[in-house]
Amino acid sequence: MADKRALMGVIGESDAIKAFRTVGMQVMSAATQQEAERAVHHMLTNGVTVIFITEDVARQIPDTLARYNGSPEVTLIPIPGSRGSTGFGMQRVQANVEKAVGANILLNNTEE
Repeated sequence: MADKRALMGVIGESDAIKAFRTVGMQVMSAATQQEAERAVHHMLTNGVTVIFITEDVARQIPDTLARYNGSPEVTLIPIPGSRGSTGFGMQRVQANVEKAVGANILLNNTEE
């Protein structure tokens, strides 16, 4: 039986991902597009099905994100990095919700 902890991983700047190792996730640091693509490929070939990627790193691999968007085998989820959120992850969530529902139901309505 596969170790369920190994089915989740995180890719990003080394200072942003260290804590994930303590909860049993596979952790790979990446600073460049090539390192990020290699890390995604490595995790996929090792059975990781949920991969969190810091937003700064995820921005560098749009083709990889697009390739696996909607894939039943793996989920790539942008998360804030060590510098905080850039909004990239929320943009992807809003785009996916709008695609599924037909409208952006997650509007940031600050006027009341």
